[in-house]
Amino acid sequence: MLNDTIINAERELYLTLLELAQQQPIAYEWLKQLPTWLGDIKDKANYAHAPAYQASVARLPNLTVNNVDLNSDTLTIEASLNESERKQAMALLKQLMPWRKGPFQIGGQIGDDESGIKIDTEWHSDWKWQRVAPHLGELKGRRVLDVGGGSGYHGWRMAGAGADTVIIIDPSCLFYHQFMAIRHFVGAADAHTQAHAHTHDRGRYRTHYIPVPLEALPAHSQLFDTVFSMGVLYHRQSPFEHLQQLRGQLVKGGELVLETLVVEGDANTVLVPHDRYAQMNNVYFLPSVAALIGWLEKAGFSDVRCVDVAVTSTEEQRKTEWMTYHSLADFLDPNDSTKTMEGYPAPMRATLIAKR
Repeated sequence: MLNDTIINAERELYLTLLELAQQQPIAYEWLKQLPTWLGDIKDKANYAHAPAYQASVARLPNLTVNNVDLNSDTLTIEASLNESERKQAMALLKQLMPWRKGPFQIGGQIGDDESGIKIDTEWHSDWKWQRVAPHLGELKGRRVLDVGGGSGYHGWRMAGAGADTVIIIDPSCLFYHQFMAIRHFVGAADAHTQAHAHTHDRGRYRTHYIPVPLEALPAHSQLFDTVFSMGVLYHRQSPFEHLQQLRGQLVKGGELVLETLVVEGDANTVLVPHDRYAQMNNVYFLPSVAALIGWLEKAGFSDVRCVDVAVTSTEEQRKTEWMTYHSLADFLDPNDSTKTMEGYPAPMRATLIAKR
């Protein structure tokens, strides 16, 4: 028997935007485009694997969920799985490989992944959240946009931190369906409580996914209290355009959380890889922290501060059972782990926070 997870999630997204549009008319521009956005990601002409991904999500078993913890480092759906359900869920989730951002656990209890399914993703995205979370402004009650949110791990953590509404955007067909697979098991665990009934229909989901890039959104929407862009800026051919698009989605006084690759250097230092960087052919600009602060100020942000700088380790990003392709260890110089294969400085990431 097939489930209605994707249909239900998309209905919740539509109703959330409709409700928002009653207070913020710009959201009607989002609603006008929503059918196209949601239709394109499931169109086989655009994504050959889309029908298979949809089928994998639709065939996931319905479990009796005891608890969902959106605040645990391993996002955990506590449930009892019999052997048949475990095998079925495991096989279907593996059809959605590679899993890059997580980790997740389906079944069992927190700290007990023996009886459940532990999706050990390529990235320890929980480590990034641990670095970022202490420096964030209050998320409780806020409307949040997560740009380039991948499978949605960080978006779920934002909801766990109390965000009123989280909208994740990412144009990947695979990541969209990975999010829907997790949504299937999360169910309504992230829904608004009765305490919000005067402003929200009881049970409205708080975490949503629109499968588009930032540039597809109506410009200057100014709908969000907090906007995250983590691991995106270095993929943009025009970083200033990206920063201005991020600013356009923020309310006045809203908070930007920007995480990107950086290099050592002064305010004039920017690395532009000649060809590839750590075997990625879509990396364009790696500024120093000082240069990045200048970029943000030039783009119109204020109160810019760097809150964290961390060299990416091969423990944080690595090959696993759920991501079996090459990972960071394969992209570094085998004789000098401080350099990439191409001879550039190894990946180092900075998190900056700024105000609109």
